[in-house]
Amino acid sequence: MAEAADFQGTSPSPARRWLWRAGALLAGAPLLAGLLQLPGAPTARAAGQGVAQAPSGSQTVAVSLDSLTPSAPSDGDTVTVTGTVTNNGKQTVTGAHVGLRVGPQLTTRSAIDTVAQRTGYVPEADGSEVGGQYVQKFAQLTPGVAEHFSISVPVDKLNLGADGVYEFSVSLSGQTSAQPWDQVLGIRHTFLPWHPGGADTKTKTTYLWPLVSSVHMTAETGPGAQQTPVFLNDDLAKDIGPGGRLQQMLSLGKDLDVTWVIDPDLLASVDAMTRKYRVRADDGTTAAGTHQAVAKQWLAELQQDVAGKEVVALPFGDPDLASLAHSGTSVTGSLSQLKDATDVAASTVETVLHVKPATDFAWPVEGAVDPSIVRVATSAGADKVIARSDSLQEKGALTYTPSAARPIGGGTTAVVADARLSTAFDGDMTQAGTTTLAVQQFLAQSLELGGQTDNQRSIVVAPPRMPTASQAQAMAQALTALQQSPWSQPQDLAAAAKAKPDPGANTRVPSTYDYPSSLRKQELTRSAFEAIARTQDKVDNFKVVLTDESRVVTPFGRAMNREMSTSWRGRDGTANSFRDGVETYLDDLAEQVKLIDKSETKLSGRSATIPVTVQNNLVQGVDHLVLRLTSTNPTRLKIGGKAYAEQPVTVSGGHSQSVKFTTSANANGRVTVVAQLYTQDGQEYGAPVTFDVKVTEVTATVMLVIGGGVLLLVLAGFRMYTQRKRTAARQAAEDGPDEAGESAEEPENPEGPANRLTQESGARSGAAEPEQPSDPTPDTAAESADPSGTGEKVDR
Repeated sequence: MAEAADFQGTSPSPARRWLWRAGALLAGAPLLAGLLQLPGAPTARAAGQGVAQAPSGSQTVAVSLDSLTPSAPSDGDTVTVTGTVTNNGKQTVTGAHVGLRVGPQLTTRSAIDTVAQRTGYVPEADGSEVGGQYVQKFAQLTPGVAEHFSISVPVDKLNLGADGVYEFSVSLSGQTSAQPWDQVLGIRHTFLPWHPGGADTKTKTTYLWPLVSSVHMTAETGPGAQQTPVFLNDDLAKDIGPGGRLQQMLSLGKDLDVTWVIDPDLLASVDAMTRKYRVRADDGTTAAGTHQAVAKQWLAELQQDVAGKEVVALPFGDPDLASLAHSGTSVTGSLSQLKDATDVAASTVETVLHVKPATDFAWPVEGAVDPSIVRVATSAGADKVIARSDSLQEKGALTYTPSAARPIGGGTTAVVADARLSTAFDGDMTQAGTTTLAVQQFLAQSLELGGQTDNQRSIVVAPPRMPTASQAQAMAQALTALQQSPWSQPQDLAAAAKAKPDPGANTRVPSTYDYPSSLRKQELTRSAFEAIARTQDKVDNFKVVLTDESRVVTPFGRAMNREMSTSWRGRDGTANSFRDGVETYLDDLAEQVKLIDKSETKLSGRSATIPVTVQNNLVQGVDHLVLRLTSTNPTRLKIGGKAYAEQPVTVSGGHSQSVKFTTSANANGRVTVVAQLYTQDGQEYGAPVTFDVKVTEVTATVMLVIGGGVLLLVLAGFRMYTQRKRTAARQAAEDGPDEAGESAEEPENPEGPANRLTQESGARSGAAEPEQPSDPTPDTAAESADPSGTGEKVDR
């Protein structure tokens, strides 16, 4: 009666409601326990997996697929799969085995993308195990321990159907103490391209094989005739040496049907290493390079590899077209730098490799384009732009991937590389498992692309610009399999660019606003192009004074090309340092031609000559220079009769030259004079030298006083001389051996008659007359008590 009352709509009391719920729970407990024990209860099992393990389910054990051969099997082949399984859980896995699973055929390229991104086990999608003897068992998998496996299965046991791409998985099944039932604890998905027969139409595939490197050479060269180059570091020697990235690119690419895309700067750098070169150390010093043999071998191998192959030359230094378009076009001269880099590309490749390259292709970073990039790319002569399908996207109703060539207006062709194939090896390929998955996905996409339509198409693949050694190995592995496949055939880039475009393909270049922000953040800034323009102006000012301008124009021209390189992306600090180094070295060279400092110069008189010295510490001579000497006060001091005077200057290498200027003074005082070198077109060259000229004007009265003083000094000296002469004669007469027998003749008087009259006059005036202060020597000798000789006048 009470239960009836409850179900008749009356509200039971709280105590009664609690008793009813407890009874229902106790009655249902045995039934719930029985359901949990049923082996066919997937919900309970899934719940148990979620509670017991971390990571759980199909991610407890990591499965690595290290190799799958052949990559694209045919009838009668045996597929061999190798790899490792690693227990990432905390509990030991028992009763484990590795099995192979064939999933459904994938009929779209996006379906391949979906499977590649999936990591877990989905029974409906992953198919059942091949089973039987085609498994490998493990008694247990200890946590953290990797176990190797290898399974081989005849392809006919895989029950593959029609030609196409099939999902192919390797799974690890087992159980743990917390989940004691057999379950998939780890799985790895990949693809099995299946095309055993010949294809009616093959896809024409062009694969670009880039030889591009970062910047290695500086603008600095040695003083000798060879101009020994200086390298930033020795990294290039490692890249082209055994096992290096660029050495791998050669050894892997030589047997492939690829289009070689080469930065001429790389060739020029390696070619420079074949002779004497120097390497800069961290402390700024340089040491002799020692890898000439490695450089010669690398170039010799490259010459053999490209013989008879298509070679595309990028502009010298691989300029960043997007940076130039977005930040450089507003700086005067930037497009001229691109033109110079393009013009020198062909000659560099021909000189080093002895092949004639194509120079009409432009390759923006990651194939991302917008109208400004296309304009810049074609400004230097290119009429084909290598874009990518994730930039020039298909937005129409096409149900297949169109051919690469697209006319985009103005006589320009966009060669659109397939994004999926081009980025297949962008990741870390150092692990065998990653490489195998990338190769299988690449082949799957290629086969699926070919099966989209019966129309033959031309597809272009543009991989990373500077692939690592492991990426290059993965690329070569995929290309080898592709070129052996029945659904694809190789084609040159030039042929792909000339292929008939699909009429429904997109030909509209995306706007500037659609350019990827992630790429824009890595671009060179306006200040970088301003620095390049500033360096160019200095080169132009410097080269006109040189007798051999090529010693400066060539190394600095190539250095400025390198300053625009795409390799600077993401390395702002290093790029700034390189640009500063180029400009600083140029300033140092220009300062080797300079004026020598002068101290104050004293100018006595109305006119004089002032010398100014020009010093040239360069190896080569300089000319076409003009030295101007300017008076800041021409009223007081004139140079060559006016405010300034100019003289041409020519100085041999390692020498100095003194240039003389005639000056005229009009008044006394100090005048500042400025000496400045100019180029013949009127541009200032170097720093001026300023010095003072102290002018002392001399009058006619002063000249007379000075002249009179000099005359008095001369006369006084003459008088002293004659007096001494006379005294010596008298002394000789007085001291003779026979005084009585002296000659009656009057002795010769060396002073002459005039002096004798003076003596007589003095005797008459008396001996008591005092001497004049100006007469330090008396006119006559002192009186003698001895008898006078004949003819001698004696005062009494």
